[in-house]
Order: sequence, then C-alpha cells, then structure tokens
Amino acid sequence: MDIICENCQSKFRIPDEKVPAGKAVSFDCPKCKNKITVVGAQKSSGVDEDQGADYAETETYDASEKPFDFVEEEGKTALVCESNSEIKKTLNDSLNSMEYHLTDAENVRDALTKMRYHNYDLVLVNENFDSSNSDENAVLIYLERLPMSIRRNMFVTLITDRFRTLDNMMAFNKSVNIIINTKNILDAEKILKRAITENDMFFRVFNESTKETGRA
Repeated sequence: MDIICENCQSKFRIPDEKVPAGKAVSFDCPKCKNKITVVGAQKSSGVDEDQGADYAETETYDASEKPFDFVEEEGKTALVCESNSEIKKTLNDSLNSMEYHLTDAENVRDALTKMRYHNYDLVLVNENFDSSNSDENAVLIYLERLPMSIRRNMFVTLITDRFRTLDNMMAFNKSVNIIINTKNILDAEKILKRAITENDMFFRVFNESTKETGRA
C-alpha cells in the first residue's frame, strides 16, 4: 500500500496485509508528524469502497505495539538480530553502505513483533540471538515457517561461529540463504552483495521460466 502524506507530500509504503481489513488505522507521518489515516481493503460486502472510511472501525496506531517500518518508495529494508555490539556495528555499517533502511531488534520478542508488521527484504540473525540454545532460535523457527510466497522474497543470513562462511549445505539445513562466520564479519558487505545478486539472478530466471510454462 502506497501512502502519501498530504502535509509534506512524502511517499511511503507498507504491506497491504499489515492493515486490518475494514479498519482505519491512524498514525503520525515519520517525517512531519502530520496525522495520516489509512483504511484496510474491504472484503466483499455491500459497502461502497469510496465509503469505506465512514464505515471502518477507527484504530489508533500505537508504535510500541504495531511497529510499522515506513520506507520511502523503492527503499530496501533490513532487520538485524544481533546482540554483540561490535558485530552489530559492522553489519549496520555494511548495510548503510548498501543503502538499506535498518531496523535493530532488541530481543526475540521485538524481532517477531517487527516481522509481524513488516516483510523485510533482508534479515540477519545470529544463531545465539537472545537464545540459550542456538538450535531453538525462535527467529529462525519463525522464518522457516513462513509461507513460501513471503519467504522467497526475503534474504536470510545466519551469523554464526560454528559453521564456515558460505557453507551451502548447512545453509540449506538451517533454511537460510547464506551463512557468515563471525571470523569473516568484516567482509560482510562483499559477501552479501555477491550472494544477493546471485539470488536475484536465480529468481529472475525462475520467474521467467515459470511464466513461459504457464505456471505463474
């Protein structure tokens, strides 16, 4: 859903599914703080779409409970789930250089709440993030259980000190796109750029082949 602030004319977008159907959600513009109200798409009913705002139940936006990440059009988003301050700084510097709009998760609950209201283009998660058992990381479990239609549009990177960087078999085992070992964290930008480019090329060919065979 594209949103334009009537006051400052800034353009933003949020996933359609994040605004409840038939409800009007109010929030402040991230730039000028002007109040904006958007109405979730009405499901089939006898109500005229143009009158949706009149019939919709109004719900005040609470940033602490419903953390929409507003991104200017064409912006790329990244969620960083990392507790080590040095590693986080290195990752954030790399992602800023790659022109990603960054969101830092404070803990697992915060990460899951953020992902509920935004589909990120890139997710970087340390296997030990807010977890005493790296094999039961709640963020990784959540990502693994996402519908494929959503998951294939996300690039998930596992940060670990157990597995080697770009270990494709282990990445497959962990249901992530790539693995970066903490020893190689200073090369994160170079590794991510190459891996994301290869991933985009693969899905471009995949989508074209699907259309040609009539399965799109």
